Amino acid sequence: MNVTVVVGSQWGDEGKGKIVDILSERHNIVARYQGGANAGHTIEIGDKQFILHLIPVGILRENVICIIGNGVVIDPVALLEEIETLENFGINIEGRLLISNNAHLIMPYHKLLDTINESGKNKIGTTGRGIGPCYLDKYARKGIKIEDLLDRSLLEEKLRRNIEEKNNILKKIYSREELDVNKIVEEYLAFDEKIDKYITNTAAYLNKAIDDGKSVLMEGAQGALLDIDHGTYPYVTSSNPTAGGACTGTGIPPTKINSVIGIVKAYTTRVGLGPFPTEMLDEEGENLRKWGHEFGATTGRPRRCGWFDALLVNYSRTINGMERAAITKLDVLSNFDEIKVCTGYKLNGKELKYFPTSLNKLEKVIPIYETLPGWKEDITSAKSYEELPSKAKDYLSFISEKSGFEISIISVGPKRSQTIEL
Repeated sequence: MNVTVVVGSQWGDEGKGKIVDILSERHNIVARYQGGANAGHTIEIGDKQFILHLIPVGILRENVICIIGNGVVIDPVALLEEIETLENFGINIEGRLLISNNAHLIMPYHKLLDTINESGKNKIGTTGRGIGPCYLDKYARKGIKIEDLLDRSLLEEKLRRNIEEKNNILKKIYSREELDVNKIVEEYLAFDEKIDKYITNTAAYLNKAIDDGKSVLMEGAQGALLDIDHGTYPYVTSSNPTAGGACTGTGIPPTKINSVIGIVKAYTTRVGLGPFPTEMLDEEGENLRKWGHEFGATTGRPRRCGWFDALLVNYSRTINGMERAAITKLDVLSNFDEIKVCTGYKLNGKELKYFPTSLNKLEKVIPIYETLPGWKEDITSAKSYEELPSKAKDYLSFISEKSGFEISIISVGPKRSQTIEL
């Protein structure tokens, strides 16, 4: 068996798209297991840039089958736009894209409620794409699944019940116009006609493929510290980006997974609200954002930037079972004379042994830094580890030791060719 899970090891935006693209070349299947169109993977191939939100980046490899698993919440509008964009680039999707019949659908009222909630006092910094409200309905057992599109009467019954409830909220609490049930039914039945050919029992497909000796790469969205259970709650996403989510999000049992690779950015970024101990609120932080082009692929929002946090990544390694790591954006640090690395936290004068997910504690910690010399050399053309400056290699060794992982891939630029494999 060759089933590998790729996880983001920080707060997302670690550059998973490029690494999954590299690894896809040696896998038969790439499966997405959670999240929705709030995530964006950016891949540069030659002079073309692809930004994918729902479809796994393996679609850019012509012999790879791509699966959107049951753990993903799907916005049909975003999905159809993505399919059209890929087809316009001349990428063949027919027979290569499979969508779980058990995946839940994002409805218009999910996006509306998400936007309303984010405009209030208790916002947490979501993208407003309806992800949270969709998962909320899923766990409240009120969700609309893709397979519901196959039965018009059942779809209407479910939608009328849901929309009646949502209309009460919209009208009585938010003074908004009520939603039209019939319009939404017709709209989603039209979506079904366009995506029906992609829908199948993906859990059965995946398990048979693994039993037949096919290699599978599992990709999630966001990062481990945004996990609903293990992240910095409540400033998290609504699903499980951690490695465990790969099982529930696709129907593959844990006994079939034999490798976990963590994607680790050479520094730290975060989008949205929430505590960020190593955040750089100064000119260096602004420079890091500019040099790293740290703006969201989905929303364009500027990302908060900070120094590498080894305690955070070590925690991520533990809960994901990361054996190896791919270091991304190492080239961005080439601009600094000195580079800081957070090796631990102090709270109330005492050094903490473990990363605290408690919001109350994490807001109060004081990071402990060690300062390393920068290398001040352009490394974007390096083709091997030996070609890297000695100080860059020292930096990699240091963060590897402090975080407890082995480095297997180093990215020194956005293109496929700017990748060093160890």
